[in-house]
Amino acid sequence: MLLLDQYILKKFAVPFIYCIVGFIAIWLVWNLSTNLPDFVQGHITFGALIHFYATQIPNVIVQSIPVGTLLAILYSMTQMSRSNEIISILCSGRSLYRIFVPFFLVGLFLVIVTSYFNYQKAPQAEALKNQLIDEMKNGKKINKLIQNHLFRNRLGNRTWYVQSLDLKNQLAHQVQIIQQDPTGNIVEKWYIADASFNPTNHTWTFVQMHHVLVDPIGNILTFDFSEQCQIDDWSESPWRIASSSMNPDLLGVPELKMYLQNNSDFPKARLAPFFTHLDYRWALPWTCFIVILLSAPLGVIYSRRSILSGVALAVGLFAAMLFSSNLFLALGKGYRCPAWIAAWGPNIVFAAIGIYLIWIKATGRELLKFRWPK
Repeated sequence: MLLLDQYILKKFAVPFIYCIVGFIAIWLVWNLSTNLPDFVQGHITFGALIHFYATQIPNVIVQSIPVGTLLAILYSMTQMSRSNEIISILCSGRSLYRIFVPFFLVGLFLVIVTSYFNYQKAPQAEALKNQLIDEMKNGKKINKLIQNHLFRNRLGNRTWYVQSLDLKNQLAHQVQIIQQDPTGNIVEKWYIADASFNPTNHTWTFVQMHHVLVDPIGNILTFDFSEQCQIDDWSESPWRIASSSMNPDLLGVPELKMYLQNNSDFPKARLAPFFTHLDYRWALPWTCFIVILLSAPLGVIYSRRSILSGVALAVGLFAAMLFSSNLFLALGKGYRCPAWIAAWGPNIVFAAIGIYLIWIKATGRELLKFRWPK
């Protein structure tokens, strides 16, 4: 690595670290002041407090890195421009493309870091937050149950109604199952007091089960009672039954893939939010790299008068990218556009804008100026 690269990286690293640490510190103070009454009520230990914030930090980092990158790039580049360091480097025979190489490498590194946190830990932070706060209020572990849940298996023509579903222990209480034939006629019914699932061999065990066979017009043919019965040829599992009520915003990549695999029979409009968020998990980290493409050329200023305009344009483009990202994400979740366009569309557009800005600056051209008509 050349001394020039080390110097540029040092110029960037110091404000970047300050930004990230500052954002995390501000968030910690705000969150602690908000949740302090719940922490006091639950008499939580210092270890539990550390565990709670350790689960939330990944989400804060994912949100802070793009903003910290923007501010650090603008600060370092404008400082170097004001002290004529950029002009000195250009006069030594280095091109503007070469000056930006360390930033591009940092951007790729930040993409990897953000992808690691955004893979699973950051999306699950909000769900873990609510669960841990409830546990702190009650002073004990809480195993949340899914209450009064209805699930339709379209491939197997089975409808499940579960009064209480325990995902952690793979248990269900007060279960009703209706089996239909391909034409929609009810042919079998099960009324079960308790059910347990063995994920090893994918077997359901039903306790105190009433089994009813009916004809196509609804007349009861047989009525049997069993203390215990096992079924091993059904595709349902507790996770799949509960997945129909899951929020894609709170699922990581493994859960999204599992949901789409287990519920492939759902209508496309129903699956659209999950396809969109699966692509968005991989598209979001590239925001860091695109921020560098946008802010690095706008931070290169050849006159002091244009410093404010360059910074304002960079901030405006960043805000426009966030707005368009949320807009396209909503369109994808609403099945208004393909999932890959919803996730990657804003990235492609603003990456092209960033490349154009770099080309403009590297070739010594002026940006287009808009003037109000007189």
